[in-house]
Amino acid sequence: RLETNLSNMESENHVLRQQSLLASADDDNKTKQIESLESKIAILESENQVLCSNPAPAVQAVVNPEVIQPSVMKNSHQVLENGHQLGEPKMVSEEVVVPPIKNLSKQQSLTDRQQENHDILIKSLAEDRRYDNRRPAAACIVYKSLLHWHSFEAEKTNIFDRIIHTIRSSVENAESSGELAYWLSTTSTLLYLLQNTLKASSSSTKVPNRSRTATGNLFNRMVQNARSSSSGLGISNGYSGMVGRADTTSMIEAKYPAVRFKQQLTAYVEKIYGTMRDSLKREISAILTLCIQAPRAGRVRASRGSLKSIHSSALSRQASSVHWQNIVKCLNHTLETMNNNYVPPMIIRKTFSQVFAFMNVQLFNSLLLRRECCSFSNGEFLKAGLQELEQWCSRTTEEYAGTSWDELQHIRQAVGFLVLHQKSHKTLEEITDELCPVLSISQIYRIGTMFWDDKYGAQGLSQEVIGNMRTMTTDDSITTPNSSFLLDDDSSIPISLDDIARLMLDINPTDVEPPPLLRQNSQFHFLLQQHTD
Repeated sequence: RLETNLSNMESENHVLRQQSLLASADDDNKTKQIESLESKIAILESENQVLCSNPAPAVQAVVNPEVIQPSVMKNSHQVLENGHQLGEPKMVSEEVVVPPIKNLSKQQSLTDRQQENHDILIKSLAEDRRYDNRRPAAACIVYKSLLHWHSFEAEKTNIFDRIIHTIRSSVENAESSGELAYWLSTTSTLLYLLQNTLKASSSSTKVPNRSRTATGNLFNRMVQNARSSSSGLGISNGYSGMVGRADTTSMIEAKYPAVRFKQQLTAYVEKIYGTMRDSLKREISAILTLCIQAPRAGRVRASRGSLKSIHSSALSRQASSVHWQNIVKCLNHTLETMNNNYVPPMIIRKTFSQVFAFMNVQLFNSLLLRRECCSFSNGEFLKAGLQELEQWCSRTTEEYAGTSWDELQHIRQAVGFLVLHQKSHKTLEEITDELCPVLSISQIYRIGTMFWDDKYGAQGLSQEVIGNMRTMTTDDSITTPNSSFLLDDDSSIPISLDDIARLMLDINPTDVEPPPLLRQNSQFHFLLQQHTD
């Protein structure tokens, strides 16, 4: 029995030794296989790094090591379980887009540089408030920079919003009429350059119209005239300067951001113009209340005159003339402010024309609403004041006064009626056709019935004329029941884009001297090209 047990133990020991030898051989094979796979993985990783450092724009079939490794581990596990290798591990490949790392880095660098250039331009716009040969330098520099960067042709850019933000902030924080006049000059000049350079492209016209609903203003008329070839100026050397009128083939097709920028700029020309005009209106309105009616001491009959009353009347007339002279001072101050900031003469003319129209409405309506103002002596007082305004228009010349004197027709004709002698001898035709052709029958009737001669005691219009006008006024009230004898003030913006296009035909933005901030920056040397030629 012992021999049998010993024989069995030797047999089992032999089997164990055989199994141990086989296991040792399998371990060696497994180690070699893993080392081979690790070597291949290292090679693939090296190749992947090379591909990443030299990206191709197209989609390529590359080996993905992250996909290979699970497959390798799976095959290795099968070797351990089965004691032999099932075959070469399969390398899984898939299509991946290699990220263009260098291109992205280059693009980021260009974007950063562009942002820096934008920052410098905005800083220059906010701080550089010079005039170069009667032109706002900032407007010309901004315009040429936008042309050089092809910003008008960009589908997406934030430079326009930043320019508008700078203008808005400066206008809202303006502390004087001089600052407003500067920005009126700058924005109108820049709008002029855009109007004569840009034309709406087909893509920009597809954007929904966001303009204001009010009609008759410059903002709404802008889109309608965006393609007007009559307002185009030719640009030479890649749109570097104005050289004269040309057709739309020489203009730039503006993308939506540029068209929107033009709309916003137009709105600010309107806003600044309206702000300066209304400020002058308010200033004059406070003085006009002292100019509507003559001082009481001056409204005495000659028969009651004495040395004391005559002296008092002279002093009253002298004091009242001061009020009209104060109005003239307001006009002169506004004219000087606009001239010092080179606001285009057309805009100055529009401003004074509307202010004179405002004075016409205020004086005329007050005359029709207050019987004490419809006297002979008050007519003389108003006539003397109107002469002050007429002299101002003559001194200012038509270049700046424009049609200002014509805007006073209603009050001028009403005053002419008040100081007319022998009114009772005048026929209705003479009054309506010769003396007061601008006034309506209802307006003449109201003045005629309220008139009283406090100086000579003379009679007014004849009863026949009064009766005829009463009948005509009654008939007019039936046909047009909502009509009024009072005038309305016009607060619209009387500036069209054609007016803007004709502001300064000889302007050339290419020879404007840039400020030191831009001269010292190599990225803005394009501003010096024309200047140094």
